[in-house]
Amino acid sequence: MESIITNKWTVEGKYVVITGATSGIGLATAKELAIRGANLGLVARNQTKATEVVNRIKALTGNSTTVDVFLADMASQQSIRQVAAEILARCPKVDVLINNAGALFETRQLTVDGLEMTWAVNHLAPYLLTTLLLNRLKESEQSRVITTASHGHKMAKKGIDFDDLSAENLYSFPKKFVGGPTFRYAETKLANILFTAELAGRLEGTGVTAHCFDPGLVSTNFNQNNGLLARLTMSVMKIFSRSPEKGAETLVWLADSDEITSHNGRYYTDMQITIPSVPAQNMDAAKRLWEVSKEQIQCSDTIDKE
Repeated sequence: MESIITNKWTVEGKYVVITGATSGIGLATAKELAIRGANLGLVARNQTKATEVVNRIKALTGNSTTVDVFLADMASQQSIRQVAAEILARCPKVDVLINNAGALFETRQLTVDGLEMTWAVNHLAPYLLTTLLLNRLKESEQSRVITTASHGHKMAKKGIDFDDLSAENLYSFPKKFVGGPTFRYAETKLANILFTAELAGRLEGTGVTAHCFDPGLVSTNFNQNNGLLARLTMSVMKIFSRSPEKGAETLVWLADSDEITSHNGRYYTDMQITIPSVPAQNMDAAKRLWEVSKEQIQCSDTIDKE
């Protein structure tokens, strides 16, 4: 699905909301977009870390860019609704929404909403935040929703298990000890791609386009809170990892490039359109995911097709 827009696009002077921007590729993206003239709204969980990031970005740009901070817990739907309301109250326009925050939990945990944590943070949070900010995005002549997916989605070879959205099976013995949590993460990254494709269809003709990408294997602090084994595994993987700046290249390109103004609903790797796995191309699954997600966020005002 393609949406042709004629005006030349640049991120300079635009307002960009980024989740997960206090470390890793989110931080690298925030710094680079600020250098390119974007104004930023950083959705963060920790005020101290967010303040440090603001100071670093201000120093980089000579205090020439706006950097706002919005505090939210992306595992809490109430918190997401509150931060969306704050963004709408403080920001007269939003041109780019970057859904970058993500996590992997080695033990099965439930959110305050009673939902499995990895699913809630990686999929439902961007689904809900996008829904709540959509009308503001539509008010810009052109705008973009960009979601961080992963090549890891390919591990979800059978697609999303809609009969086990609470992941009780994947976290049960023995699957818990043979990659169950990792397969759960893969499901959420598959969900990011399906969400992008379905969102693009629902936004056709509005001036808002949707994109997702694979940053590659990046050396960040991801998966550092899941015990000694997880930390050791990530330490080994860092040997083969790219820097956060390299991992952020495609994200920055998606936010700033005029090359993709005719694209909608695509998945990218290294600034190139990439064909995702077969399950990630299943539009029936994308539609089902949309409806299930709408039920899970207990919200009727999601983006419906005309």
